[in-house]
Amino acid sequence: MKMKLRTVIYSGKVEIDNVPIFSCTTCNRSEVFPEVKPDLTGLIAQLGAQPNKQTFLFNECNEWANLLVEAKAEKLQTDQSAFERLIEQRINKLLDLYLLAQTLNDEAWIADLKKRLEQISRRTLLT
Repeated sequence: MKMKLRTVIYSGKVEIDNVPIFSCTTCNRSEVFPEVKPDLTGLIAQLGAQPNKQTFLFNECNEWANLLVEAKAEKLQTDQSAFERLIEQRINKLLDLYLLAQTLNDEAWIADLKKRLEQISRRTLLT
C-alpha cells in the first residue's frame, strides 16, 4: 500500500487536509495511517454530529502528519535515513520547547508538547 496525504471530509461539511492515508491501487482500499487514527477520531469527536462548515490542517495537530508534510516538501519520502534525521530533529526541538515551557510554568504549553511527543513516539511506521 502506498501512503498519501489526503483530505478527509467529515459530515459533508468539514475538510481535514493532510491526513496520512494508506491506499492500495489494486483493490482501491484506503485506510487511515495507524499512528494518526486516535488523533483523527478525537478531532472528529470534538466536532460533534452537526459541525459547521470548516477546514483543518491535520498536520497542525498531529506530529506524524506534520513530519510527513515536511518530508514531502523536502522530497524525503523514499530516503529513510533522511526521514529518521528529520524525526530526531523534531524530537530535539520539542524537548527544547518543553524545557522552555517548564521554565515559564506554562501548563497548557507543557500539555500540548507532551501530546506532541506522545504522538511522535508512535513508531510502527518505521518498523
